[in-house]
Amino acid sequence: MRAGLEAIPPDSRLAHAVRHVLELRPAARPWEETLDALYAAFGHYHWVHAVNNAALVVAALLYGQGDYERSVTAAVMGGWDTDCNGATVGSVVGALNGCVPAKWAAPLRNRLRTSLKGFDHSRFDDLAARTFAAVPDRYKRP
Repeated sequence: MRAGLEAIPPDSRLAHAVRHVLELRPAARPWEETLDALYAAFGHYHWVHAVNNAALVVAALLYGQGDYERSVTAAVMGGWDTDCNGATVGSVVGALNGCVPAKWAAPLRNRLRTSLKGFDHSRFDDLAARTFAAVPDRYKRP
């Protein structure tokens, strides 16, 4: 999270929100207390605003401590933009862990349903390979 802060303007509302979450230490308290603190600090934003949802995503990632189910369910339980937050947290934790747990992935049968022309019924592993191919070599592990 701290490394991510280097990519955004330090005086921005987004940077303030991330630092606020880091100070909350979500992994060290009950999730409901973290949610109360997030709503107190960022509840004035629209439910699909980037700042409050980014704060919730950061909090869920820290609270979940790498546990996929704990992280995703915390993000969804937070409300606001639940589908995007759950998906964002799930993708980050899945990438950090090297996979999405079978309990969550198997029911999808390696298929994406989308209205995006030419991509309905795409295989997740094909999309992952395409994404990896687009990553510059300097960012790939040897």
